[in-house]
Amino acid sequence: MSAPTGFAYRRRGDGTVVITHRGKAAATLRGARAAKFLDEIAAGDEQLVMARWTGAYKFGNELQAGRHPRNQGR
Repeated sequence: MSAPTGFAYRRRGDGTVVITHRGKAAATLRGARAAKFLDEIAAGDEQLVMARWTGAYKFGNELQAGRHPRNQGR
């Protein structure tokens, strides 16, 4: 599985954090969630943290599983 890329975040003056993926808004965090996100960003890999918070962390073979013959007809 390759590492996630293309994420960025911006802090707004009102404390809101907007996470973008490849230039498009992926998540908006406010209040306690924004504070927790910023703490995690400071402590870990930014790209991986943003991918996890937006739910865009499945980049491996699970994206191709739906086309597998055993999963046809479901």
